[in-house]
Amino acid sequence: MRNEKVTFYSEGDKLSGNIYLPDGDAGKPWPGIVQGPGFLGLKDAKHYALMFEKLCEAGYACLCFDYRGWGDSEGKDRGWVMPEWQVADIRNAISYMQTRADVDPNRIATYGSGGTGGGNAVYVAAIDERVKCAVCYLGISNGRDWLHSMRREYEWVDYLKRVEADRKKRALTGVGEIVSAREEIMVATPERKTTTIKKEVADKIPDQMPLQCAEAIIEYSPEEVVHKIAPRGVLFIAVENDAVTPEAQSVRLYEKAGEPKKLVLYKQTTHYGIYNDYFNDVAANVVDWYNRHLKYHKVEITEQA
Repeated sequence: MRNEKVTFYSEGDKLSGNIYLPDGDAGKPWPGIVQGPGFLGLKDAKHYALMFEKLCEAGYACLCFDYRGWGDSEGKDRGWVMPEWQVADIRNAISYMQTRADVDPNRIATYGSGGTGGGNAVYVAAIDERVKCAVCYLGISNGRDWLHSMRREYEWVDYLKRVEADRKKRALTGVGEIVSAREEIMVATPERKTTTIKKEVADKIPDQMPLQCAEAIIEYSPEEVVHKIAPRGVLFIAVENDAVTPEAQSVRLYEKAGEPKKLVLYKQTTHYGIYNDYFNDVAANVVDWYNRHLKYHKVEITEQA
């Protein structure tokens, strides 16, 4: 596997990415996989590269990049999680991949892991027909329900009031509340507080972001568009009793998706434990899905008897 640093533009901001390429020239131009990181994720996380290594071995070119305002990418609003912006960034990443001579512009897929990362892979595939299939790994179906699931009911009621008050404050003053990304957007589980899965990028991940981001996540609902992916294929991967991204989110996406679709549920592990407990099996499922569904036919025939 070779790693090339690249840049491209999204809505005027220069974004920084890593493109992972197979060794040698077999199968060139290669089908391409595009990933935007998960919630509070950055392109340089090693657990992303582990999956790309498996995909490159299977003959895929993989692009992972920092969203605008994150990591090495430009953007005046630093550390904002705004799904609408991230979806646009992924679509521009697809456009960049289509300009490369070593990537097949007609065989592009999305891949996303972790919360909004998985949700974004679904959302982009649903609204952009250039995406031939998608993989959603520990993703969310509904941002409102995701944030709600982290809080007791009285906490959730108060939280919605706080979001509403912030909306009014921004209208009056132009400035909103800044909050802890880990405690006041998400609520950190005991496992999240102790995990080292992102240790190599931890010092680059912002501790704070506007409460406005919570409002954007509440309004974010991949389950409302997932049906539009069909007849292109989508794979969902989830963990039973996941305290970070409940498996019900993946189940709902699966139930609302058209065919072809597949749901793989892993048991006796955790949101972060799956990367060690089942990595090889997860990677095998991902590679198999792309092998079966990342297709393009120059001649398409429709016939009815």
